[in-house]
Amino acid sequence: MTDIAFSHSLNPIGTPRCGDPRVTGTAVAFTTHRYDQDEVARALTEFAEPGFARFARTSGVEYRNLALPVERYPKLAGFTEANEAYLEVAVELGEQAVRRALDEAHLRPDEVDAILTVSSTGVAVPTIDARIASKLGLRSDVKRIPLFGLGCVAGAAGMARMHDYLRGFPDHVAVLLSVELCSLTLQRDDTSIPALIGVCLFGDGAAAVVGTGADRVPAGLPLQQGPQILATHSALLPDTVEVMGWNVSSSGFQLVMSRDVPKMADDHLRAEVDRFLAEHQLTTADITTWVCHPGGPKVLESITNAVGMPAEALRHSWESMRDNGNMSSASVLDVFNRTLAEAPAAGSLGIMLAMGPGFSFELLLLSW
Repeated sequence: MTDIAFSHSLNPIGTPRCGDPRVTGTAVAFTTHRYDQDEVARALTEFAEPGFARFARTSGVEYRNLALPVERYPKLAGFTEANEAYLEVAVELGEQAVRRALDEAHLRPDEVDAILTVSSTGVAVPTIDARIASKLGLRSDVKRIPLFGLGCVAGAAGMARMHDYLRGFPDHVAVLLSVELCSLTLQRDDTSIPALIGVCLFGDGAAAVVGTGADRVPAGLPLQQGPQILATHSALLPDTVEVMGWNVSSSGFQLVMSRDVPKMADDHLRAEVDRFLAEHQLTTADITTWVCHPGGPKVLESITNAVGMPAEALRHSWESMRDNGNMSSASVLDVFNRTLAEAPAAGSLGIMLAMGPGFSFELLLLSW
């Protein structure tokens, strides 16, 4: 299912084209509440005994930043208090991430024409983008595009929708903001296997990406020459809504995570990757950079095996998971930020991919 906004093939392969949006700035933001896995285990054993230690040892996570000091979590009274904390911290981290990404792009907040916001770990009306708009100095006519409920796939999906917007408005600047505070969804009376995995695996953070349309003419300093987004691909698998998501109740968000999540990659990912690349006369052999959401050790292993890539190809994904845990939609953008810091070779091609509730895949083709 190729996005309508892009229907023609690459010509020639890897050559920058005048019509494609470009990434010009990225940033991540975290709270100061940083802990290693043992500290989290000691503080949250009441949520997870006796299974926590076993999952913690195999999670691939060594450190995490949390929305709140770890000692506050056992004292949270329920969903209302947790969501109030979400609003406070999400606004703070969201403002930091967007401001840093704009600084890297050498753009002012009042030059932003659209802001897309993705988050699935709290409820905010008005949305986070509205709450930070005046703090940042965004224009009153900025287009706000909040997306809720996409879960882990939302970082890549947000990038794809930013691509679509900038194809339609090639002289505009767009910002993607992801804020995920997964720790605030913990429920002390839930000791199910998905809940134990969540306690061990998930972390908190925010990430922002600035994109510019092909006709955007910078004022002042030149824009950073980041990668172009050449094409996108979305896939929604039928009859898979029970594989991953939230059960929403009066106590908040209860994690749904089937043991079939890695199997989704095993059974379906390679076909989607091959289909997407074939539409543009490419194969996996043409791809030198992989920007993958670190959903967990088994998920990363399934992606590696399904696509047939060397283990080293997902180094940034493993390191992001080790350093920050799975931050839902923000994680793939953290991996992207790490990838850009090492500057893939000019003219090379990359794939960004993530999986999430639906069950769904989102793929983007990038060119440096």
